[in-house]
Amino acid sequence: MKKLLTLILVTWTSLCISTTVFADTAKGQGIYMNFCAPCHDSGIAGAPKIGDKAAWQERIGKGTTTMVDNAVNGFKGNSGFMPAKGGHKALTVEEVSSAVMYMLELSK
Repeated sequence: MKKLLTLILVTWTSLCISTTVFADTAKGQGIYMNFCAPCHDSGIAGAPKIGDKAAWQERIGKGTTTMVDNAVNGFKGNSGFMPAKGGHKALTVEEVSSAVMYMLELSK
């Protein structure tokens, strides 16, 4: 009985976590499509194109915290710039973070 309860708990927890990750990815995709794609699909202003592993490699090496911070607060680098929240002040930190995580998943 104890093993069965443990198995049920582990399975339930796994399902909850995977659903949450899926929801964040879906939210990130929506934010990306609506606000980020104009620059990150074409590379405007030096924006790394989504899926371009070479362009993202150095950025990924700095860590997700730095990447989210740069996306939220803005960043000027050698190859271009990122306006704070992509120029969309109404976006929340959570929304920007979700979009960054979505782009990272497609660019690793």
